[in-house]
Amino acid sequence: MQYRILGRSGVKVSSLCFGTMSFGDIADEAESALMFRRCREVGINFFDCANTYAGGASEEILGALIADCRDDIVLTTKAVSRTGPDINQGGASRRHIQLAVEDSLRRLKTDRIDVYFLHHFDADTPIDECLRALDDLVRQGKILYPAVSNWAAWQVMKAQGIAAQNGLARIECLQPMYNLVKRQAEVEILPMAQAEDIAVIPYSPLGGGLLTGKYAPESTPAAGRLVENAMYQKRYGVGDYYQTAAAFTAHAHERGLHPATLAVAWVMAHPAITAPIIGARNLAQLEASLAALDVTLTADWYAEISALSTAPPPAHDRLEEAG
Repeated sequence: MQYRILGRSGVKVSSLCFGTMSFGDIADEAESALMFRRCREVGINFFDCANTYAGGASEEILGALIADCRDDIVLTTKAVSRTGPDINQGGASRRHIQLAVEDSLRRLKTDRIDVYFLHHFDADTPIDECLRALDDLVRQGKILYPAVSNWAAWQVMKAQGIAAQNGLARIECLQPMYNLVKRQAEVEILPMAQAEDIAVIPYSPLGGGLLTGKYAPESTPAAGRLVENAMYQKRYGVGDYYQTAAAFTAHAHERGLHPATLAVAWVMAHPAITAPIIGARNLAQLEASLAALDVTLTADWYAEISALSTAPPPAHDRLEEAG
């Protein structure tokens, strides 16, 4: 296992992060424990969660699993997404964040959260209010490093400017969506993260299962996220995604690799990436992603895979300068 520095924190995290969204949902406690132990066996010390996963059950299961190794684990969770019917049970207000942290600490059975994400951008709450709430939690020792997920590059940089101007804890980690068919992060988020030394732990390196070899333009499996989940159908039912997935699957098989292995390896190979977040519903699925640890992409191989999908245009739209 290789370990990388999380932004400017000095904290060393494994080059893969395990996402626990399946815990308590499509993976029961026994299967969750098997996957957790397997991750620890290969040296993963970085685990991602959220307060809304499985209605809080993911945090509860993860909390029990880390009880005897808490100080060896770099732990993340999130707030902002709605947690109940009350009008204020969501958002990035100081009030909601403070309540959400306490609930997460209780479920995780820990006294602090290492990396605490705002799960989405909240247009109703000024960024300075969000940052002051996070800074208060840092000063209280309840979180160590503020982070954001699904924020645009301009939102992140506005936050960093406010933090620097007011002596507040800066955003130390980003969690964007990123995979071979979802490459918008390459335009501004990843270059910004490299320039500002911000960690990046992207989610969905397998494209919701699209890049695992299960899906083809002419046929789909009987079960799976892209079949059963309306959100994923909308997210990945775009343009030529299925054609790209078919070409990628063929390429992976030509190289003697499981498509999931190569999909994770491709995300890992980008120089701005700290650790892709991998997830699984069972131990067998997990092994394919873990195998990416043994794959090293040359520059030519990386470019060959990248050419299978359409790269987004540059931020300034001067296509003649792309590449």
